[in-house]
Amino acid sequence: MISFDTRPESYHHWKLACDGPVAVLTLDVAEDKGLAPGYKLKLNSYDLGVDIELHDALNRIRFEHPEVKSVVLTSGKSRMFCSGANIYMLGLSTHGSKVNFCKFTNETRNGIEDSSRDSGLKFLAALNGTTAGGGYEMALACDEIAMVDDRSSTVSLPEVPLLGVLPGTGGLTRLVDKRKVRRDLADLFCTTAEGVRAERAKAWKLVDHVVKPQQFAEFVKHRALELAKQSDRPGGAGVKLSPLKRELVKVRIDAASRTAEITVHAPAKAPEAVEASADWYPLQLARELDEAILDLRHNHLEVGLWLLRTRGKAEEMLKVDALLERNASHWLVRETVGLLRRTLARLDVSSRSMFAILDRDSCFAGTLAELAFAADRSYMLDAEPGPSLTLTEASFGRYPMVNGATRLQARFCGERGPVQAARQVIGRALGALEARALGLATSTPDDIDFEEEVRIACEERASLSPDALTGMEASLRFTGCENMATRIFGRLSAWQNWIFIRPNAVGEQGALKAYGTGAKAKFNWERV
Repeated sequence: MISFDTRPESYHHWKLACDGPVAVLTLDVAEDKGLAPGYKLKLNSYDLGVDIELHDALNRIRFEHPEVKSVVLTSGKSRMFCSGANIYMLGLSTHGSKVNFCKFTNETRNGIEDSSRDSGLKFLAALNGTTAGGGYEMALACDEIAMVDDRSSTVSLPEVPLLGVLPGTGGLTRLVDKRKVRRDLADLFCTTAEGVRAERAKAWKLVDHVVKPQQFAEFVKHRALELAKQSDRPGGAGVKLSPLKRELVKVRIDAASRTAEITVHAPAKAPEAVEASADWYPLQLARELDEAILDLRHNHLEVGLWLLRTRGKAEEMLKVDALLERNASHWLVRETVGLLRRTLARLDVSSRSMFAILDRDSCFAGTLAELAFAADRSYMLDAEPGPSLTLTEASFGRYPMVNGATRLQARFCGERGPVQAARQVIGRALGALEARALGLATSTPDDIDFEEEVRIACEERASLSPDALTGMEASLRFTGCENMATRIFGRLSAWQNWIFIRPNAVGEQGALKAYGTGAKAKFNWERV
């Protein structure tokens, strides 16, 4: 079982050091500490375990160190920043493990950009040696990239020429969408396995700064302090992220039906103020829900249908939302909302079907209403007394999807009328019929039919092709305009998913299997 619960004293691969407004995250991979047997993490290459630590370290900075305004990502190895994802690990991994690994890594990179955009935390990649593949993709997620000009270090995205696959964590997309690298130069760069040295890398806009080795450390320090000046993080005492309690989010798995019930609980009594504690309800909720989603995605691949349920009193959940609204500028509220935003976004890009079940004991109110709108469809009991659905401002911009749209905007395919109608009922407890009339519930069976209709719907969904469902859900969840994040995930879900199972990549004589053996890959030259 893969665990996402870690802490700095347990890290094998990252070192975190905070000095005033600057934090330094140093990648120093322990070769023999791979997450699974059969490979060594040489040349500062990484596997899922390395990225789990990075995800944790970033959250430690966000919550435990509000005084930090900029983060430097660098390497503890001589002349090697990071060689990317470990190729032997990829060769040994199942298809599902490869794709889930790329997805989690993508989300971590996107989280770096999310923190820069919405939390004022700036990032500098200090490339103190050769940087390849996923190592360069990690750098691409940062605000700026500084590269040592030592006449030998290069940056590269060698996946196409060496492995017969695509850069899996947004490299191609960030080159042209974010860094505006000219298309012909990007084509040349991505098919040149040996990479590009410093001066050319800067000329092609692959990096922002090139610095001689003697001045590199001082330049990085100076540039990190300059980036820190762009931050509006306020400083102050942080919040220690204590071990998870798993009290607010409960998961029950039915292996026979391949379903999982995720039940999210509202607080018994809403907090009255912002509390600098990991037990503060919104923060505890975000952390527990994040872990539950990741656990299901990585450890229960055959569980294809998630049933989203809630429990508790709507009035207490509404008090939580009001507290977040009143204190929106508080650093802890901003970081907690950011974690909730990124966690809810994991639902949107999870390759799972999701049904929201609004039964008599439900509490789909405020922030928890987002679970209903993240679902592919919802079943709401029509009874008296029955469940209610209560909207707050949270559903109109606090937790946008990765495409920048709210889930209500995506639900109504960008039509303004239905979204405006929903806004008019903010704060009102909507019964089943009114929720359905507003387009906020899919089906509203009565007491007699509710359980049977839900049962049949679950059985039908579980009987369908998971491949077809994954493609269908990914297509339907993101309506309207695309952006860099949706293109990254779309290409991961479709192109990389397909390329990862083609013989040219993973066949016995494919590039991924032949790498490091001395044998040359043999390709089927047909293009389809």
